[in-house]
Amino acid sequence: MESYTIGQAARLLGVSVDTARRWADAERFPTRREGARRMVDGPDLAAFCVEAAQEGGEAEDAPYTSARNAFPGIVTAVKLGTVDAQVEIQAGPHRIVSLLTREAVEELGLEVGARAVARVKSTSVFIDRV
Repeated sequence: MESYTIGQAARLLGVSVDTARRWADAERFPTRREGARRMVDGPDLAAFCVEAAQEGGEAEDAPYTSARNAFPGIVTAVKLGTVDAQVEIQAGPHRIVSLLTREAVEELGLEVGARAVARVKSTSVFIDRV
């Protein structure tokens, strides 16, 4: 299972490190200590990303982007079929769903809590594990 520092979590959430710390202090998502670092487990961060996106709505200052963009985020759901798979990524306020082969999901090691990038071109979404 992947874990993230508060700084990494802040980047994935699209907020400042101070905001992520305040949310952790308010117990909006659980953290644990590894030495001097506060860590967030991937599945816990994924669940919080979904919750935060549902609360937030559309940000007025969200950048406008072209169709050929990369959306770094965190995997929030993986549904495996016999041949196909569905992967959901929360990238800031954006929920991205991609249909791909089960083999691709397994080769990339995609699981809830893993960092990933959704690449969008026209109607196709490609996911890179980071």
